[in-house]
Amino acid sequence: MTPSATYPLRIGTRSSPLAMAQAEMTKAALLAAHGWDEAAVLLVPMLASGDKIQDRPLAEIGGKALWTKELERALIEREVDIAVHSMKDVETIRPDVFRIAAMLPRADTRDRLIGAESIAALPKGARVGTSSPRRAAQLKALRTDIVTATIRGNVATRLARLANGEFDATLLAAAGLNRLGQSDVGHPIAKSEMLPAASQGAIGIDCLSERFEVAELLTPINHQPTFDCVMAERVFLAALGGTCRSPVAAQAEWSGDALLLKGEILREDGSERQQGETTCAPGDGKAPAELARKLLATASPELQALFEG
Repeated sequence: MTPSATYPLRIGTRSSPLAMAQAEMTKAALLAAHGWDEAAVLLVPMLASGDKIQDRPLAEIGGKALWTKELERALIEREVDIAVHSMKDVETIRPDVFRIAAMLPRADTRDRLIGAESIAALPKGARVGTSSPRRAAQLKALRTDIVTATIRGNVATRLARLANGEFDATLLAAAGLNRLGQSDVGHPIAKSEMLPAASQGAIGIDCLSERFEVAELLTPINHQPTFDCVMAERVFLAALGGTCRSPVAAQAEWSGDALLLKGEILREDGSERQQGETTCAPGDGKAPAELARKLLATASPELQALFEG
């Protein structure tokens, strides 16, 4: 397969501003890596189900698949050649027909708090908008007085609702804000205070497993250190089980020639927080899975029950 103006490489992407920015980053990386001209890569925006339904928590209406199913259908029907995802939105267990063939260099993995300089600075009984069970549980573990409420929509929508006074504060991923040119919005939360979601800050590029010629085109833009870290985090998630309602965080970082993986699971009200870490080699599926088992083994029956889905 040789992309050209006649037969461009078609990138499937959600049509939200952030998704489009990430697709443009992927296009730019491909053009630079292969020396192609602009017409060799075409963006194909799509409206995802998760973007259409804004009035209910994601976990109640189909989970992470709502961000990816339209793109996956387009891959299968050969309407697009590759699809670009926020890796945080990609289901942990996927059909073998799909393959995450590459990831771009990972961005800032931290959360940013908008509405106060720190979690400690939030007013007593603060109402914080978040659609993330992880963020809600972590906030309540730090501040039992905080009230969380569902907030959905793209970054602009969430910031507008905050400005309208519906919430005292909200949390957004630093990576998304940076990619939208809003790196000055909010205050970063230390990872020691709130461990990020697994895969946060990573952009994944998906293709059909059978399309080896497409995967080969993606090899030059794959950032292997990011790929190794994210895959370790995803092994940890897979070993835990659970659903989108299960509050869980994970972060792998390079430490010398090995990966240091930190993970935690929480009860929804923040009353229990099990944390641990392990070191592993890239591609090692045993150590991340063992960390998951250890956290579950030390958890209360109530916390264990959140990961039996």
